[in-house]
Amino acid sequence: MSVQKGSEIKSVQGEEGIMVRQYFHPHNTLNGISYSLAQFTLGPGKRSKIHAVSSSEIYYILEGKGDLRIDGKTHHVEKDDSVYVPPKSKQSIENSGLTDLKFLCIVEPAWRPENEIILE
Repeated sequence: MSVQKGSEIKSVQGEEGIMVRQYFHPHNTLNGISYSLAQFTLGPGKRSKIHAVSSSEIYYILEGKGDLRIDGKTHHVEKDDSVYVPPKSKQSIENSGLTDLKFLCIVEPAWRPENEIILE
């Protein structure tokens, strides 16, 4: 069993100005999971770079609102919404609100830097 306390996980500054807290990943979990779970925080008016990940992803919105673009289609998301992002989809997310946009991202198989391509 692995317990990850949010208050003990350090945030890492992502390249696009996104703060990332990695909760579970095969490298930090004792039970051999194959997915990863991270929390992202994106400030008002900020947007991630357009990118593609070779894994499937699920976004779950914790707070705020934003626009998630997947393969050219925009999906407005807000608290308690979830979205499945197919593998290799061109995607970005933008905070369209006045407060932080916080969301969880589950990636299967687990996110690895070499499996992500920045497209801009």
